[in-house]
Amino acid sequence: MEVKRAGQDGDTLAPDGSRVWPLTTGVAASLVEVRLPPGAISRPVRHRTVEETWYFLAGGGKVWRRSPSGDAAAVEVHAADCLLIPAGWEFQFAAGAEGLSFLCFTSPPWPGPEEAVAATGRGLGEPTL
Repeated sequence: MEVKRAGQDGDTLAPDGSRVWPLTTGVAASLVEVRLPPGAISRPVRHRTVEETWYFLAGGGKVWRRSPSGDAAAVEVHAADCLLIPAGWEFQFAAGAEGLSFLCFTSPPWPGPEEAVAATGRGLGEPTL
């Protein structure tokens, strides 16, 4: 098993428009670093089968989530905050003036871009990515 560092394998574009750096993928989970540039707003999406835990590393911003029953809320996030994106929930996130960086733990492991479905909600406004 090798040790990985963010940026070692280069970045990829996530379905929501953010940049992700793969860190590790196992049998039960995967981990990536996600970055959003200052002032950017992601595309709203919903995941079909995966649940994600986000741990914020740097910067700040907002995260909007809407449950399948329609309950929605936006919260401010900063370094050292942690939140859950349950499977089936719509979400969108926006970076503040310093950008936004977080670790995204996905269970089960991220299966590929077909996992993300465009969401109808735009809790933080029109995407900029």
